[in-house]
Amino acid sequence: MTLAAVVVGAAVGGALLVNTVVSRRRARRHEAIHARSERLGHTEPVSLHPKIDEHACICTGACVTACPEKDVIGFVDGRPALIKPTACIGHGECMRACPVGAISLVIGSERRGVDLPVVGVGGRDFQTNVPGLFIAGELGGMGLIHNAVNQGVQAMRSIAASLSRDGAGGDDVLDVLIVGAGPAGLAAALQAKASLLRFAVVDQEEMGGALRSFPRQKVVMTAPVDFPLYGKVKLRRTTKEALLELWAEIVAKTGLPIEARVKVEGVRREGGLFTVETSAGTRRARAVLLAIGRRGTPRKLGIPGEGLEKVTYKLLEPEQYRGTRCLVVGGGDAAVETALMLAREAGTRVTLVHRGDTFDRVKPDNFDALEAARRDGTLTVRTRATPVEIAADHVRVRIGEGPAEERIDNDFVFVCAGGELPTAWLAKIGVEVRTMRGEVFAQGVRS
Repeated sequence: MTLAAVVVGAAVGGALLVNTVVSRRRARRHEAIHARSERLGHTEPVSLHPKIDEHACICTGACVTACPEKDVIGFVDGRPALIKPTACIGHGECMRACPVGAISLVIGSERRGVDLPVVGVGGRDFQTNVPGLFIAGELGGMGLIHNAVNQGVQAMRSIAASLSRDGAGGDDVLDVLIVGAGPAGLAAALQAKASLLRFAVVDQEEMGGALRSFPRQKVVMTAPVDFPLYGKVKLRRTTKEALLELWAEIVAKTGLPIEARVKVEGVRREGGLFTVETSAGTRRARAVLLAIGRRGTPRKLGIPGEGLEKVTYKLLEPEQYRGTRCLVVGGGDAAVETALMLAREAGTRVTLVHRGDTFDRVKPDNFDALEAARRDGTLTVRTRATPVEIAADHVRVRIGEGPAEERIDNDFVFVCAGGELPTAWLAKIGVEVRTMRGEVFAQGVRS
């Protein structure tokens, strides 16, 4: 054997040894993460998430590497698995990275169903069972800003392809009315303008959608996106204010007509056209795109005293509550983040009340921060606790399933119980809604 062969063999052997050691260390770390998730009960994904076909998987690890959140997918017993399910927020990069299409994106589970409008009817992307009525963004089950932007563009392309120039109606008839000026609605409007469609954009609040309800300086996770007529925007971590400034710049530079404070009160299809009743008058359109998100109106507790001025459903300026006694109701990320932000203000006493046993729906970083705050006494946490009455200076909370109650003195109450999906409103306009329990939402393409 020549010296060169010996050197090459030693190099290859060394590389294999290093790879083996690294792989074993990674596997041990992944198995520890998986065991912790199981121990804490963090086993249910709260959003769109991957499902791995074990028979098709060839264990390249591409899905593990591709995940932007890291450690959502890992190796357990030598096979890829969801090791930190609550950290998954539905990027879908794992699905796109899999070379053999062994990953599908699914939504909901047997334990936790998710109500979604039925879309993709009639072979049209994003079209509901009502011909000409489309849905894009969070309302359709796809969260994240960059996903909403991409869906808005794709939905508008589908709408443009579906519209025939014949029978376009009179001058007062729009090609498409876009309801909602969040990321999906803005992107759809840009694409509509690029496609030379007659369109209008209305929003019952201001441009920006649910982002405006986020606390000041909240860090927002996104990804590079390509806005029609504007170009590529490369963002990954930014603040609420910076993102709103960017969107305002896009609107100004492209001349998008955004009609704020216009509420849609009814939608009906007649003779191939939509008549849309709004707070600013009646509009007629050949197609309608709903990009209104899933938050809808805040979910109420339905208890005495909820109408008091001390009760609010969002936190915008934490410092204005400095030195007060605050009670936060909820068990999701919004509730935990609200409690933590309030607790950081000097002299503020915060109690977080959750009807469940554990905070199994929050992101790992929020869970760890909550546990740290609970340990050091920064805030008080009450689980298996349900508010039953709100008074001027206190809240009565039932503990467990029995009659035992606790009086918690406080000045302000923050209800973070999520939003009501506008199911009744969707049903009124004829849109079918069904509960998803792990059904496939999107699939990878096998090579």
